Amino acid sequence: MKIALVQASFIEGAFGKNLTTIITHIRKAKDLGVDIVVFPELAISGGNVGDIADYDDFGESNLNAINAIASECRDIAVVVGCYIPTENTVLRPFFNAACFIAEGKMQQIVAKTVLNDSDISEESRYFEPNTDFLTCTYKNETFAIVISDDISVPVVSMEFSVNPMDQISKQSPTFAICIGAVPFDYNQREIRHTVISTNAARYEIPFLFVNMVGGHNNIVYDGGSLVANAQGEITYEMNYFKEDVYVVNLNNKQENISEFEIPNLPKIARIYDAITCGLRDYFARSGFKKAVIGLSGGIDSAVTAALMVDVLGKENVMGVLLPSEFSTSHSIKDAEDLAKNLGIEYDIVPIKTAYNTFMQMFEPRWQDLPFDVTEENLQARIRAVVLMSYSNKFKAMLVNTSNKSEAAVGYGTLYGDLCGGISALGDLYKTQVYELTHYLNRNGIRIPENTITKAPSAELRPGQKDADSLPDYDILDKLLYAHLEGKNNAEQLLAMGFDQALVNKVLKLIRLNEYKRCQAPPIIRVSTCAFGHGRRFPVVW
Repeated sequence: MKIALVQASFIEGAFGKNLTTIITHIRKAKDLGVDIVVFPELAISGGNVGDIADYDDFGESNLNAINAIASECRDIAVVVGCYIPTENTVLRPFFNAACFIAEGKMQQIVAKTVLNDSDISEESRYFEPNTDFLTCTYKNETFAIVISDDISVPVVSMEFSVNPMDQISKQSPTFAICIGAVPFDYNQREIRHTVISTNAARYEIPFLFVNMVGGHNNIVYDGGSLVANAQGEITYEMNYFKEDVYVVNLNNKQENISEFEIPNLPKIARIYDAITCGLRDYFARSGFKKAVIGLSGGIDSAVTAALMVDVLGKENVMGVLLPSEFSTSHSIKDAEDLAKNLGIEYDIVPIKTAYNTFMQMFEPRWQDLPFDVTEENLQARIRAVVLMSYSNKFKAMLVNTSNKSEAAVGYGTLYGDLCGGISALGDLYKTQVYELTHYLNRNGIRIPENTITKAPSAELRPGQKDADSLPDYDILDKLLYAHLEGKNNAEQLLAMGFDQALVNKVLKLIRLNEYKRCQAPPIIRVSTCAFGHGRRFPVVW
């Protein structure tokens, strides 16, 4: 049996465009003599669409698309993910379903059993869990269809009342098709390999996994669809961060392709690919073709600018240098050198005049009050006004340059350097930003050496350094990672050897600055715990 795995990008709520993509691939698969063509989880709707599903015509739109797909299914079968109405007004309104379509009609609906409510997913809000476990049959082959988390049960040792594949395996399927919309994080590739291999070996049948690909707002689906043989060996891995199609030939439970060597990509390369993929689709779907970035001479703005050049091309990226009386000459030079290295257009707009005008306006009220964070934040907010004006005038999205370390402890100015339409580095700790810098310079100097080696500074007062307000980033980032990704509380952090005063300070800062993070721009997610979408914490507590 020949099965085409279609790793494609779909758009949330864009039923017409998604349907066109699906039908186009069905017709191409027919020309290749394919028996079954497989699409990712929730492909028809473009993924989990959240509250778009609450509108009255949403269920009907899914069903209409299925009917249109069915009309194409002559001499070919399709497995495709979609919302299926439960027709039950008391419980959740939909099933997260895989539809098996053949001979011009729906043959079977396989719903998802293990609903995912972790991090960015809230599947129990919309979906009713499956309770029926059936195989499908086509051309005298009996096979299983499962959906993403339904095959994670025996691998991650979750406590569920039922294991879907255990139930389905009792009917002796000859292979399994698993469809997914599994978001990227920098550990996901290893997890995915383990899950697919474990299931294939456990049930002694080939497993074919098809994942979605592309940026969906701040979430990135990385593709990386897999084929495993009945011994649990990964025999093929599809492209990451690209649309891809692969035709599998199955024969007597064996996946009969030649030996395949799986490349071992470093995590920083995956992070780079994820961020650029997410940014590229975010810009394309938002209608922006240009980006504007405030260039400070620092590492964060330099990395952001280099990423945007790789996403949009140097002709579509504009840098704006905004020196104040506290800016050092080397920072201005570093920013200019960066712009020249990248080949981007840049302007220099000093903010001293605007700053002095504001200070004169405030003087009658402030009189002799001492210089403090107020004046520091004023500079950042003036810069934001200039950058947003450039954004409006040149129809270029302002890209935020803040990193995760700063966001965690509130080291940023609300309505100042936290402005932007999207955050490129918001899910990278400062130490990861440096790692990404070296990756960006791997084929030559793009980011100036002085930008990399000098001490980080906001330059909002004379001689200011990040270290004046924050612990060393090597220490801070380890603590933040242990607390945020590792979910370790204060007592556990102390047991790990972190200083008590530091733990108390950092956890307090994280708690007190939630109000800033909830007003910050969307962040391209690359970890298992990104700020923003998926973080469910009270603003004040």
